[in-house]
Amino acid sequence: MRHYTIATAGHVDHGKSTLVKALTGINPDRLIEEQKREMTIDLGFAYLTLPTQAKDVVGIIDVPGHIDFIENMLAGVGGIDAALLIIAADEGPMPQTREHLAILDLLKVKRGIVALTKTDLVPDPEWLPLVIDDIRALLAPTPLANAPIMPVSARQGKGLKELLVELNKLLRDLPLPTDLGKPRLPIDRVFTIAGFGTVVTGTLVEGGLAIGDEVAIMPKGTLARVRGLQTHGKKMEQAQPGSRVAVNLTGISLDDVKRGDTLIKPGTLSASTRIDVQIELAHLHPSAFIPHPASFVLRHNTEVKFFCGAAETLATVKVLEGSEITADKQQENFAQLELAEPVAVGRGDRFILRLPSPSITIGGGTVIDPSPTLRYRRRAGRVGDEVLTRLDATLKGTPAERIEATLRGKGLCAEADLAAAAQMSGDEVAIGLAELTQNGKVLLCEGVVGLTEAWQISYTQAATILGSFHKANPLAEGMPRDTLRSRLGLSPKVFGALLRVEGVGNPQLATLYSQLIDGGETVRLAAHVVQFNGVQQKAVDALMRQIRAQAWNTPLIKDCRAMLGDDVFEVLLRQQKLMALGPDVVFLPETYQAAVARVREVIQRDGQITAAQVRDMFNTSRKYALALLEHLDEIGVTKRVGDARVLRN
Repeated sequence: MRHYTIATAGHVDHGKSTLVKALTGINPDRLIEEQKREMTIDLGFAYLTLPTQAKDVVGIIDVPGHIDFIENMLAGVGGIDAALLIIAADEGPMPQTREHLAILDLLKVKRGIVALTKTDLVPDPEWLPLVIDDIRALLAPTPLANAPIMPVSARQGKGLKELLVELNKLLRDLPLPTDLGKPRLPIDRVFTIAGFGTVVTGTLVEGGLAIGDEVAIMPKGTLARVRGLQTHGKKMEQAQPGSRVAVNLTGISLDDVKRGDTLIKPGTLSASTRIDVQIELAHLHPSAFIPHPASFVLRHNTEVKFFCGAAETLATVKVLEGSEITADKQQENFAQLELAEPVAVGRGDRFILRLPSPSITIGGGTVIDPSPTLRYRRRAGRVGDEVLTRLDATLKGTPAERIEATLRGKGLCAEADLAAAAQMSGDEVAIGLAELTQNGKVLLCEGVVGLTEAWQISYTQAATILGSFHKANPLAEGMPRDTLRSRLGLSPKVFGALLRVEGVGNPQLATLYSQLIDGGETVRLAAHVVQFNGVQQKAVDALMRQIRAQAWNTPLIKDCRAMLGDDVFEVLLRQQKLMALGPDVVFLPETYQAAVARVREVIQRDGQITAAQVRDMFNTSRKYALALLEHLDEIGVTKRVGDARVLRN
């Protein structure tokens, strides 16, 4: 059994709700005010079972037709499989017929049926063919040009069976809904049920939901958990993409969610107040609009109303090429929308633009990048060619071109995040990556992917940062790893991969990679060598002569630091030219090794050794003897038993 979702469309009082009730037995006008006024004000919902062996179910969203409520209509027509355009036979196409049809055209709804209602009110048999001719002319420039026109009378029940048969034909060849594993539910209704709590409804896309799933309500990111699922009144353990779903949520109150929010799996979609889009102006039947769209110009910095899914907010249009967008322009009409409130939308989503005043639909388009990082700079009335090229590739390119365009905006990123960033399926990503890695444009290492040039840029940036660090800190072995990672702005996963890429098959990248030496806690340039200046070297030579002259009674560490400075002394320790035994005592490595060997020899011969024996054996002081023995205890060579030391097993 499959689930489909359709929406009604059409002028006020053309019988949309009446037809839905006749088809389903459900009155979609759920509000008391709607029933009193006999006029749909908000979205209504019903469903029916198709006359098929599989008993496929169609969810119906009934939209208001009055001009005052057209923005409520927009909240219900996103993500539908088909439209049921309803036109009264006694009136024919009317203003909201045209505007609803223009909206369906802008949303690229390609399947639909025209229900020619109220045929019982047409006394003249010659009238009906004239109305059908008008409808055909209206549909001609739209994707619904060949839509069947079905005369019906909801009050008399005529034509309803034929309409259902035609609806079944329309839907049966639809491809299965895309499942990207990233469920998204644009919320078109929110309510509460006593004893159950908050419930949200919408049309589920791009993935399934199951009871117990953790979800987030965007744009706020409020977390909740799925307590229950229903599709058309039936309880479900899992809901599939493409179906109308009611989700009972726990851990969230009614005040935390509203129409226009989006339910997602946490981390799969971000909210933004800036989106990159392609815009097309409405061109359908100028009589539907004032002013005519053919003469309408959408200028740079125009304020509009933006509708996508169930979301609505004000937006400012930033035209990226030129100063305006017109209906007859041949260019791609790329723009960046600055939104008054954050929205969570996906790449490829269709949207509608309306003027705040006069309240008319002026156009729509496609979301290209739902969360661009940059606000583009215009020079000489346009942005740079690289921006336009990237947007064009992202909009209509092959999988490889879309991945390449995505990576140009993202730099290096985790391969697991690429599908979400590119808004592509896993299969598409695999195809695109195979092509890009084969031709050397992309390098994949330890789950991190990026354009080869992005790896090169990161290495060059790292080398520049390290060069400056070495110059400012000539005695430091290298830059702390976390400091370098932070300066590069990379995640731990990406930074780790950067230090392990060998650049096989790319000589230039291999050369850049070889310039960086990962020292564990630090990273340095391969060419970096710690060198003392003349004054420092002179002090080091003097100290080393003094230590060699009294190898068992060396200067204390505090005196060494005073002679050399902390930085120089730390270099001698790192280079193992001196060995620190505790906080006070320092030995030459050869002195230390001789001492360890002698202590082992005595213990093996006598079974133990005391601090006094060590003091006398090396002609040193008790302080140095204890420092040596405590150090050997610490590294596991000896252990203390009473006042003596024995070898540790």
